[in-house]
Amino acid sequence: MDDPLWIETHAPSLDDIPQEDVRERLQDAVDEPVNLVLHGPVGSGKTAAVRALADAAHESENDLFELNVKDFFGMTKKEISNDPRFEHFITPKRKRESSKADLINYVLKESASYPPVSGDYTTVLLDNAESIREDFQQALRRVMEQHHEATQFVIATRQPTKLIPPIRSRCFPVSVRAPTADETVDVLRDIVEAEGVPYEDDGLEYVAGYAAGNLRKAVTAAQATHEAEGEVTMDAAYETLQDVGLDDEISGMLDDAESGDFTDARSTLDDLLVDEGLDGTEVLDEILRVGRSRYAGDALAELHELAGDVDVMLAEGNSDRVQLSRMLAELGR
Repeated sequence: MDDPLWIETHAPSLDDIPQEDVRERLQDAVDEPVNLVLHGPVGSGKTAAVRALADAAHESENDLFELNVKDFFGMTKKEISNDPRFEHFITPKRKRESSKADLINYVLKESASYPPVSGDYTTVLLDNAESIREDFQQALRRVMEQHHEATQFVIATRQPTKLIPPIRSRCFPVSVRAPTADETVDVLRDIVEAEGVPYEDDGLEYVAGYAAGNLRKAVTAAQATHEAEGEVTMDAAYETLQDVGLDDEISGMLDDAESGDFTDARSTLDDLLVDEGLDGTEVLDEILRVGRSRYAGDALAELHELAGDVDVMLAEGNSDRVQLSRMLAELGR
């Protein structure tokens, strides 16, 4: 999409968060800052909710520091040192003499110790926190203890059980459920009316059903429909979204896996996880969707059996890439 993304230009304020219970709990956190763990499925609006909380709580946007844990902990020592967010406080000597673990711990400490630009505290968002190794969680626990007076820590995760008990005990839990179809339609209606886009209610309902509780997917699909058809109606959404997918990439990845070209198959998998921004569960759903038209009988039953095993491992917080790579290898074998 060449135009600005609606998901960014129409980021919700605290009052616009579709889940009423989440709105109320976060409003309480504005009035009385506490550490939080926001947990819920992909696309439920956890990150947007934290940004809305920070916008309501702080006069300056600089009082919110965001760290995508999934990306950060996967960075090399060189990438951490050269990242514009961190390079200004990582000296050449520290870069040279510190291990990757030391640099990560140092970044956590520095991020938490920044004095607020306005008000009495800063907010640190740790996104996709299920990816934090236990030893780094212990380091985070110590940082939270040292800087609790002037720093609010907000942890967003799909799997709160992956957090160690000392961290969970220091945070107030906020469950962010997937928005209902009606809530999703309300969000979409506000956006298309603000954009001046022609729409019909059944078009918004079709997009909401297509997204199945993933608010980010719903907003992106509505924008894609508008850009393709100039409106968001039932016919326009159907024409646009029936062709939206990753069939070619998924089919090519399965072709490579079946022929034993695992390097190419894993390269496509990396593209889906990194470039397309999908998580493991979304890739698994795409594999099953394409697989149902590709396989039959015993082969389809085996695909579902493999997918079931992988789904369990993903739910337990195991690596998306490792588990899906294992599935591709099993398909090839």
